[in-house]
Amino acid sequence: MTCDRRSFLAGGSAALLGLMASIPMARAAESLKIRDIYKTQDEFSATAKKLVGKRIEIPGFMAPPLKADANFFVLTKRPMSVCPFCETSADWPIDIVFVRMREKLDAVRFNRPIITKGVLELGVAKDQETGFVSLVRLVDASFEIV
Repeated sequence: MTCDRRSFLAGGSAALLGLMASIPMARAAESLKIRDIYKTQDEFSATAKKLVGKRIEIPGFMAPPLKADANFFVLTKRPMSVCPFCETSADWPIDIVFVRMREKLDAVRFNRPIITKGVLELGVAKDQETGFVSLVRLVDASFEIV
């Protein structure tokens, strides 16, 4: 049996396309910008409510962590050289997100853009470990430098 190069390539391409069609494509996480989390100062947007409990990505900046070897940080929509710590939910700025990492993080400079991925939570919650009171959180999170 002889097989010329063209027949070999055509058969191989068809087999590869068939294999690729049978592999489920990884679905990209939905993206949400910090500015789109709130409808008003006191109300979450319909988009944010729809994404609760889902793994999403939010672009922003890492505020400097309050302590070394932390597994949390505050994501901000613009670079901040100090950590925005809030004592009550009434003081919670609408342009930050509390991020709980999967593991200890290596902090990045406050002015480096990052993409943070995690499961979105909305509503008042007090973090047991840090004592932070937050309105918006990404949990089970990771990040990458853009």
